[in-house]
Amino acid sequence: MGLPLDHRPSLASHMVNTDPPEHARLRRACAGAFGPRRMQNLRERAQRVTGELVGAIEKRGHGDLVTELAYPLPIAIICDLLGVPGRYRADVHEWSLVIDSADDTDGAKVREATDVLERLVTEVVDAKRATPGTDLISDLVAQEAAGTLSADEVTSTAFLILIGGHETTVGLISTGALALLTHPDEAARARADPAHRAAVIEETLRLHAPLQNATWRFPTEDVEIGGRKMGPGDPILVSVLAADRDPAAFAEPDAFRPGQRTADRRHIAFGSGPHLCIGAALARLQADVAFETVLRRLPTARLVVPEEELAWWPSPITRGLFHLPIEL
Repeated sequence: MGLPLDHRPSLASHMVNTDPPEHARLRRACAGAFGPRRMQNLRERAQRVTGELVGAIEKRGHGDLVTELAYPLPIAIICDLLGVPGRYRADVHEWSLVIDSADDTDGAKVREATDVLERLVTEVVDAKRATPGTDLISDLVAQEAAGTLSADEVTSTAFLILIGGHETTVGLISTGALALLTHPDEAARARADPAHRAAVIEETLRLHAPLQNATWRFPTEDVEIGGRKMGPGDPILVSVLAADRDPAAFAEPDAFRPGQRTADRRHIAFGSGPHLCIGAALARLQADVAFETVLRRLPTARLVVPEEELAWWPSPITRGLFHLPIEL
């Protein structure tokens, strides 16, 4: 189920798959790319891109908030951050969609997608070695030259951020847009109050965790959880989506209640502790820009089809929608 496969060190040697102290070293290698100044630049870029995307829907009077907003916005932003040239972005979209839409029987398709993306990432990294820029991949290449990162760690980290920072944000924007379309009172509050818009984002993350199942965990000693005994090395898959709908932690867990969860525990859509998602601020930023623009410029948007007819990704890893058709 997990990506990439264990035999692919050029894509698997990254912070998600390591424990301290190696984890801290790999996290530090790209932490600077998510600093306040870079985030402000990316917010401005996100606002320009979102304005163009939403403007096209506004002019036409109808559109698809997944294919015309939730996909192209994160691709543009994450490729800008990494320094992936524009000519690769259609391939990123095409093969990321394979990963999004694959179910647990589509191993061959997923392997093909990772083969293509591995070649893409390797080409970009090689180009940055020859002509570095001011982007994250150039930063990683410089650290390789300094001896603090290996070649596999450079390509693995670039792949992790390309896929992890793109697919999950697609899911967040698409499911959040659905929530706003189906809860007009919440949409009205979010339109008038940026703080409530932030609450909508957090509740969307809880209700529709974009990474519905986390990466594999392995006990280091005998442990019993929920009456099930597990020994050292047994694979454990943690369902983030199930945890964030735990009735012991959240009142009315299947209901969309932004701003009413202050007494509940905090969601774990971005993980917890040392492995807290390094791109959490960037995902929230893009969702905020997308929702603000949609609420302001498309106030009369409504779903074209009944909610129950919408198609969800069958992936056992990520959660999102194939389409979200609207008309004004």
